[in-house]
Order: sequence, then C-alpha cells, then structure tokens
Amino acid sequence: MIQVSRKDTKESTENLLRRFNRKVQQSGSLAVVKQNQYFQKPVNKRERRRKAILRQERKALKLKRIKLGQR
Repeated sequence: MIQVSRKDTKESTENLLRRFNRKVQQSGSLAVVKQNQYFQKPVNKRERRRKAILRQERKALKLKRIKLGQR
C-alpha cells in the first residue's frame, strides 16, 4: 500500500497529490490493475507470435497503401 504524508504543515494538497501520483506511477501497480481489468484467455507462445506477425504485416500493408495514395 502506498502512503504519503505531509512534509510540513504548509505543504499544499496539490503537491501532496502530485507526490502520491508519482509514487503510484513508479510502483507500477496501476499498470498491473489496468492489464488485469479484462480477462484474457491464455494463449500459447506460438499463437501469440503468429498474431504479432500478422499485425506487423497488416500495419506494413496499410502504411504502404497510404504512401501510394490508396485507401
């Protein structure tokens, strides 16, 4: 659990929130929560690789068409 306390009595709440947000970002806990927000079926390594290759090929084709002025 991440906790932040005031450094002195004159510290503003904005500074306190800024320090808290920075600590949350650095801990990486927010990224883990966002990643696990939706359930994903477990996929084996070969399938993941195949899908990544297909994505790269589609992206390359799309960029090529844009450069040629086609849609």
